[in-house]
Amino acid sequence: MSTQLLALATRRSAGERSGIYSVCSAHPLVIEAAMQQALEDESSLLIEATSNQVDQFGGYTGMRPPDFIRFVADIAARVGFDTERIIFGGDHLGPNPWRERPAAEAMALAKDLMAAYAAAGFTKLHLDASMRCADDPPVLDDRVVAERAAALCSAAEQAAGEMKPVYVIGTEVPVPGGATEALAHVEVTGKDAARRTLDVHEEAFGVAGLADAWRRVIALVVQPGVEFDHTRVVDYCSADAQALSSLLDDQSQLVFEAHSTDYQRADALADLVRDGFAILKVGPGLTFALREALYALAAIEAQLVDAARQSRLPDVVESVMLERPDAWQRYYHGDPDHQRLLRVYSYSDRVRYYWNDPAIETATQRLIANLRSVEIPENVLSQYLPQQYHAVRAGHLALDPVALALDRARDALRPYAAACRP
Repeated sequence: MSTQLLALATRRSAGERSGIYSVCSAHPLVIEAAMQQALEDESSLLIEATSNQVDQFGGYTGMRPPDFIRFVADIAARVGFDTERIIFGGDHLGPNPWRERPAAEAMALAKDLMAAYAAAGFTKLHLDASMRCADDPPVLDDRVVAERAAALCSAAEQAAGEMKPVYVIGTEVPVPGGATEALAHVEVTGKDAARRTLDVHEEAFGVAGLADAWRRVIALVVQPGVEFDHTRVVDYCSADAQALSSLLDDQSQLVFEAHSTDYQRADALADLVRDGFAILKVGPGLTFALREALYALAAIEAQLVDAARQSRLPDVVESVMLERPDAWQRYYHGDPDHQRLLRVYSYSDRVRYYWNDPAIETATQRLIANLRSVEIPENVLSQYLPQQYHAVRAGHLALDPVALALDRARDALRPYAAACRP
């Protein structure tokens, strides 16, 4: 499947507008929604695990790289999606999870991480060596970053099977999961800075004897001027990125990869692909839409089900997040009322770290069972999920709680599918 990714630059050079979106989520309903979308589009599906979700020790999901592939394959079997159409990617693979340790120790763990992903069959790997470690200077030299990226690549090459991976490089990586401080403007990567990143990486790969792997570097992560904080989105402005985009005019094997494209308008996503940002990463925006759907369903449940039997899903989530604040406390600041709003509504959607909690899983299943035990009136559905109401009325969508939640998640995916379609 890496041949499709290798062809992105070829198609761009030929004047075609095409791209691919990357689903960065481990939530089973999000993955199922993405498969439904890909089935409708008759397209491949790029699914990526991040280094904090999935690592050689289990990450916060409890899954190692082979476990994640089996997890996705099980969903595909249930949905009827051919696993041959799935491209597995690894995002932010490098020393970041261990950056509080000395560089030698962090890089040893990072190389083991990279080898685990490659051996498991992940074929798109983001070499992210941009984070400073405990004994590093405040700002890493570009050459140090490139040398570390080459070391990570070497570990992957040695561990990979016959299907060699393709690689993504780049140091201008937006904060995973969105910015933690208020934003009004994001600086676009300078063309000269992007060119230097390419040059130093190519040199480092050559020194490391990775000339063949360099020919499989398909994308450079840059900052196109998109980001989101807790309450606002910085939208893409094509005019601001034209100088950066022109770098691709003499780069026949490369496209740009855009991170943090969550919540961008449909027209902005289309502009990004047209301007060469052919790989669009989306994660929190999908679980944000799913949370909206589940909380809307909980509101419907409150109208139709006896109080004693209700799941009270939002209350359960709030209780668990207060009991275990580790995934949000250092990101959500302000007084208690402001933090309460952010726990639910922040664009960074740190609720996503809690969906596999046993109490929350139990409440979610109770919500689904309760709504399947009653008939949801169309006029009540209209109040809480108006888009899904219209789809139900048109006969395009079943009046079932899971179907409604999946369709709401697909609402966040449809603009990506449209933007990436040739």
